[in-house]
Amino acid sequence: MLIIVSYDVSTETRAGRKRLRRIAKVCESVGQRVQKSVFECQVDEMQFEELERRLLAEFDEKEDNLRFYRITEPARLRVKEHGKFRAKDFDAPLVA
Repeated sequence: MLIIVSYDVSTETRAGRKRLRRIAKVCESVGQRVQKSVFECQVDEMQFEELERRLLAEFDEKEDNLRFYRITEPARLRVKEHGKFRAKDFDAPLVA
């Protein structure tokens, strides 16, 4: 399956800058960089689970954002989000 991994790591601290380098190295080991914080990866299900596990081990849920786009999957499985930012549900009513 083709997946897109994107991340936004807080680099205000030394620890954040180290996390950014470690996360980039994990992504570089599996896929190709297409933008500074965006990678394309061709993986099977087991490789995807391993990549996600490795990235979550490096990532700080309170400071960073990590997103996986499963391009070749059904619509409900395409995006997995982790971290403080949550995307809007475009299918939800605009006014509650």
